[in-house]
Amino acid sequence: MSDNSAVKDPFVRVVKRDGMKSGSKIAVRIASVIVALIVCGILINMITGLNPLVVYETMFQGAFGSTRRSFSTIREMMMLACVAIGLAPAFKMKFWNIGAEGQILIGGIVSAACMINLNKLPAIPLLLIMFVLSAVAGALWALLPAIFKAKWNTNETLFTLMMNYVAIQLTSFFVSKWENPKGSNTVGIINSNTQAGWFPEIFGQKYTLNIIMVITLAILMWIYLKYTKHGYEIAVVGDSENTARYAGINVSKVIIRTMLLSGAICGIAGFLAVSGASHTISTSTAGGRGFTAIIVAWLAKFNSFYMLLIALLLAFLGSGATEIASKCKLNDYASDMIIGIILFFILASEFFINYRLVFRKHAKEEA
Repeated sequence: MSDNSAVKDPFVRVVKRDGMKSGSKIAVRIASVIVALIVCGILINMITGLNPLVVYETMFQGAFGSTRRSFSTIREMMMLACVAIGLAPAFKMKFWNIGAEGQILIGGIVSAACMINLNKLPAIPLLLIMFVLSAVAGALWALLPAIFKAKWNTNETLFTLMMNYVAIQLTSFFVSKWENPKGSNTVGIINSNTQAGWFPEIFGQKYTLNIIMVITLAILMWIYLKYTKHGYEIAVVGDSENTARYAGINVSKVIIRTMLLSGAICGIAGFLAVSGASHTISTSTAGGRGFTAIIVAWLAKFNSFYMLLIALLLAFLGSGATEIASKCKLNDYASDMIIGIILFFILASEFFINYRLVFRKHAKEEA
């Protein structure tokens, strides 16, 4: 009987860890990035014959090789972080808001509309109006799936995902309406002469206001989730809706309120994209950031300060991989492959932080 049971024991079992110290978690994540870079270096050498160190130096030059490139990377980092900050409260509540792309586009549409139709207003009032209306638009776009989830328990993942496609079609409609010049099927740079609705330069840099706004949002979100009653209710609903109801928390109210906040911040990201970066609107304004920000929020465990660091890493990888494609004569697929491998190893590190592998021989010794 004992022999048969020994044979049936699996060679390896996955066991949940009791807990890992913060220092060890950081070490595992750093090790995962190093291993990913080594794997990428080997693949690059096999494909191109190039020295991996040269390739990584090219990546760094592409992201931080000049002041303009550095601020461009930081701008992308802030966009990613802003969307991730918006997703954090919804995800912590276990409301899977996959509609950030649409909420960004809706915020961007409203910002572009203000730039086109209110360009006679003074700069500061115009920017304030754009900020508020973009936040309201993003919040209202997130409100519909929140109501359906709260009242009828619909699948929020599918609902918010479908809302993205509606937002894309709305963006196409307004691009066609505002196209400049006519027949170009693009809006072009809005207010290129007057720069009405553009972020002003601060300390000689045009992306400084982006940085200030996102860091402020990160601080406020950290305080909101950690120290307020609303943040506590979000955590309780995320752990168990039944427990929340037993504790007297109005779950429907929390869902709607939290999604309004999530959508508002994603709408602000659309404001940042249009007013603080591209100064135009198109179906590619969101640029996939709504999906990439999911990785940022998840890896950061919904801590807004960690989101800034992870967003910086992904922005660096994106800028650096693009530089590799041009300088090292690799196509875009190669740069995407590098990013994918690194992200795979980072995500895999989370598995080893939360679980460990127990092999058959080691299991017998423990027994």
